[in-house]
Amino acid sequence: MVNTTNYTALIIPAEHAEAVRVDLLEYNPEVLEGLVCGVLEDVIRGDWCVYLNAEGHSANQPVNVRAARLMQECGVDDVVVPRGTAVFLGRGRNWGTAADVPEHLIHRAEQLFGVVTQAA
Repeated sequence: MVNTTNYTALIIPAEHAEAVRVDLLEYNPEVLEGLVCGVLEDVIRGDWCVYLNAEGHSANQPVNVRAARLMQECGVDDVVVPRGTAVFLGRGRNWGTAADVPEHLIHRAEQLFGVVTQAA
């Protein structure tokens, strides 16, 4: 039986030395908080959302320039300064549900940052 809480995510670390990657992850707060290293904040746009560390500024996490650029390219015109790792997922059909990250985000990330590593 397939676990319906597993989704393909686009993960963009703040550190440029770390690769932008697409990975399968379990959709639950603990997993997301572990990836962003703190309390979750989400930014929702159209068919996608991005999870960030809500306390990244006070935790002295580095600004995630790559995530900021992708967000701006995909319609986030708010003043959002992502810090630390950013996790992009798709939006499900029902409010508050997730889905696989849309292909257009993966393709745009590849255009902006080069190769996106795919999980095995």
